[in-house]
Amino acid sequence: MPAIVLVGAQWGDEGKGKATDLMGSDVHYVVKFNGGNNAGHTIVIDGEKYALHLLPSGILTPTCTPVIGNGVVIDLEVLFREIDGLEARGVATDKLVVSANAHIIAPYNRTLDKVTERFLGSRKIGTTGRGIGPTYADKMSRNGIRVQDLFDEHILEQKVEAALGLKNQVLTKIYNRRAISVQEIMDELLPYAARLAPMVADTSLLLEQALNDGKNVLLEAGQATLLDVDHGTYPYVTSSSATAGGACTGSGIPPTRVSRVIAILKAYTTRVGEGPFPTELFDDNGEFLRKTGAEYGTTTGRPRRCGWMDTVIGRYATRINGVTDFVVTKLDVLTGLDKVPICVAYDVDGVRHDEMPVNQSDFHHAKPIYAELDGWWEDISACRSFEELPSNAQAYVLRVEELIGARVCAIGVGPARDEIIERFPLLD
Repeated sequence: MPAIVLVGAQWGDEGKGKATDLMGSDVHYVVKFNGGNNAGHTIVIDGEKYALHLLPSGILTPTCTPVIGNGVVIDLEVLFREIDGLEARGVATDKLVVSANAHIIAPYNRTLDKVTERFLGSRKIGTTGRGIGPTYADKMSRNGIRVQDLFDEHILEQKVEAALGLKNQVLTKIYNRRAISVQEIMDELLPYAARLAPMVADTSLLLEQALNDGKNVLLEAGQATLLDVDHGTYPYVTSSSATAGGACTGSGIPPTRVSRVIAILKAYTTRVGEGPFPTELFDDNGEFLRKTGAEYGTTTGRPRRCGWMDTVIGRYATRINGVTDFVVTKLDVLTGLDKVPICVAYDVDGVRHDEMPVNQSDFHHAKPIYAELDGWWEDISACRSFEELPSNAQAYVLRVEELIGARVCAIGVGPARDEIIERFPLLD
């Protein structure tokens, strides 16, 4: 059985959690393959809202096994707080599996993240300050702590001591902060070991066996295409690989096992943090999208920047990820607008760009070229087939589909679990 990859096509917050949850009853494993608790999914089930930050969305589906892959960085306090919160609401979490090779966010990573961002001032990236970037930096410099290290106190102490040798120099001599002792770190991390141990496995082997047994495996991205460290709007990106390619490295599943890539595209565009945003709105339309779409960060609570649909970005996501199908979410938010603009290209100093400019400076100066479509006023939240949508809403979806170069297989028409139109099966 092949694996399916689910990614965000914009700057995140597109509604990947809802799409994952929609497929949950037909998927045996849902694997989070990148990121940490610097992003979140909000899922509404029977009127109950669940905000997930570190756990895979499949945790809410009883028949599914949720997996935290090796490409994820884990804040253990956040992990168990999230588990305890779900269990207090009657959600079973005993099926959760955690990769032995996933990296741990140590307290010094969080400290360095915050002080570095403050030090950058106007050049700040807009990180969440949760230690994600510094932990990935440790991983790449071969100075990180992995889940498996928690079960050998001697190795853990050696690794912490080696890490603090440099980090305390940076904290005390550059940022004028106090040094952190090895014992402080040990005292914070070791108490989690006994509770974590039953969850830990060789998840790459587990998933390979699942695929060989004919099980469905869904690989779920944190963040999104334009936040990918290689293919995003660098340097205003996350520190991991959030595209379809990252699904393989972050889970241990080879690319030959992936048959389908589903990308999530919001019916308009949002982003948080710093960085360029060609279709960003600073007028009443932007405020309308923010309020109507409840565009505030699941993890941070920050107001999201809002703008019109950008199909240049959509085409880019199709190309970078090899997208086979799109899910367009929050179409209902556009209800009540006389005209609905779609960005079809950019103007950069008088030159038209139909594709993403390769030059960072050009993207910063890109001005959107819009096509205007007629809006609709009808409530679409009860629609469950494409044909039930108002004709202008149908026209909007079809125009987006034409411009992004891949079919729209599903359309979100409201925040609830069942408020979605499935044009084509999400799972064949």
